[in-house]
Amino acid sequence: MKKRITILIVAVVAVVALVAGIEMYRGHASERNNTMATRQTQQSKTTGSDKAPDQTKSGKTLVVYFSRKGANFDGNLKVGHTKVVADFIQKHTKADEYEIVPVQDYSGTYDETTDQAKKEQQENARPKIKNPLPDVSSYDTVFIGGPIWWGEYPMIVRTFMDAVDLNGKTVIPFTTAAGSGLGNTQEAVRKQYPQAKVLDGFTVEGTKADGAEGQVNDWLAKIGY
Repeated sequence: MKKRITILIVAVVAVVALVAGIEMYRGHASERNNTMATRQTQQSKTTGSDKAPDQTKSGKTLVVYFSRKGANFDGNLKVGHTKVVADFIQKHTKADEYEIVPVQDYSGTYDETTDQAKKEQQENARPKIKNPLPDVSSYDTVFIGGPIWWGEYPMIVRTFMDAVDLNGKTVIPFTTAAGSGLGNTQEAVRKQYPQAKVLDGFTVEGTKADGAEGQVNDWLAKIGY
């Protein structure tokens, strides 16, 4: 009888020990899993592996623009409308800037300038640029801006585009206009640089350029800046 009781006690102790061992194993396994999950989360936050890298922001950025100051339909401008927008872009993106400066200045009067612009367009002219062209080899993204003259970039901007190869880069047009929007600038950029990545451009009425910083920033955020 005593022998049976002893065997029963030993069996109960063994079962209790087995159950305790199983629970302990489960506890250690759960702890290991929690630790690994925490490490993976921390690593993901550090490396950004849970989010695709923003390709638009990589590399250096250049803002190229042509802007005309002086007599305009809305007054005598000390700073051209397009330069105002170019400076907003530069401020937000911390880009470098290059201003297209013509060898021969455009007329100081609005009507004479529009006549000259129309004549250059009809002749498909390429007015000469005064300042040396930029070395764009280190830039991944280039903004190209200008006023809309007769539905497109001024021909001096086309001079720049013919002379500087931006294929393989991200190219982004921006314009100021009296009501023509982007004109055909998107199409012109795509045709000029078929191997470039052309993003949606920005446009604002010239008379509203001074107050357009918020719009510019919203647009830049939308395209990845």
